[in-house]
Amino acid sequence: MPELIGNDPLYRKWSADNARAVFLLVHGMGAHTARWNFLGEHFAGKGYSSYAIELKGFGRTPERPRGHIDSFDIYYRDIMKLREIIARENPGKKIYLLGESLGGLLAFNAAGLYPDKFAGQVLISPAFQNGMKFPFAAYLTMVANLLLNPKKTIAVPFNAAMCTRDFEYQAVMNNNPDELRDVSIKMLINTLFAQMKAKNLAKKLTVPSLFLISGHDLLIDETVGKKLIANLPLKDKTMIEYPEMLHALSIDLGREKVFADILKWLEGR
Repeated sequence: MPELIGNDPLYRKWSADNARAVFLLVHGMGAHTARWNFLGEHFAGKGYSSYAIELKGFGRTPERPRGHIDSFDIYYRDIMKLREIIARENPGKKIYLLGESLGGLLAFNAAGLYPDKFAGQVLISPAFQNGMKFPFAAYLTMVANLLLNPKKTIAVPFNAAMCTRDFEYQAVMNNNPDELRDVSIKMLINTLFAQMKAKNLAKKLTVPSLFLISGHDLLIDETVGKKLIANLPLKDKTMIEYPEMLHALSIDLGREKVFADILKWLEGR
C-alpha cells in the first residue's frame, strides 16, 4: 500500500513506469484512499498511474469533525490542486477522472466545471440520487440542527456488506478506523446541492464518459442515474451494468472485470 503524501491535498499514488495515462481517483462518502488499492495496483501493472485524493473530513485528514465539509467547492478546489500535481509529475500525459459513489458525483461535477482539464471520466455507481433509508429520527435531527448546529453528525445507514460481497474485504472494512459511518448534516445538504448541480451541468457536459452501474445497489437509486445518463446530450458516452455486483464495484467480487472494462474503454483514446 503506498503511503499518504502531502497535506493539502492529502493523497496516495500508484505509479507505473512510463505511464500511458493517469487517473485521478475520488472516493465516496465514508471511504478513503486505501479503498483504491485493488484498482491502483491493477492499473499500475497495466501501465497506468493513479493518484487518489483523501477528501477532507474522511480517512486520515486532520479536519474535524470527521464527516464534515463546509462546502463542496473545497473538494472541487482540492481535486484541481491534485490535477496540477499530476500534470507537473506527468507532463504530456492524459488525465482521467475516476470516482465512485459520492466521488462519482464529485468527478462528474468537476468534469462539467473544468472540461478542458480532463481527457475523460469514469464514474462508478455515481451518487446522483440517494437510495439509503434513513430512520425518521434522523430527519428530525436534521431539521432541528440544520441552522444552528450543521456540524452535528448523524449515522449513515450502510455497512460493509452493502458495499461488497467479498467477505475478506468486509472484515478489512469493519476493522479499519479510517472507515466512517457518521457524517454532518451539512455534508448531507451539500450532497443534495451537488446532485442538483449535476443535473444542470449535465446539459453541457463534453468530456468522454464511462458509467459503470451496479445491478444491486443498496446505497443509491440507480434508476435516477440511468435516466440522467440516457438523457445526456453527449456523443461519447458508454454505460455498463454489472447485474450481480453491489455498490462499490472497485472492491466487490468480480472487480477484475470492471477494471478490464475501464482499460478497454481507454484503448485508442
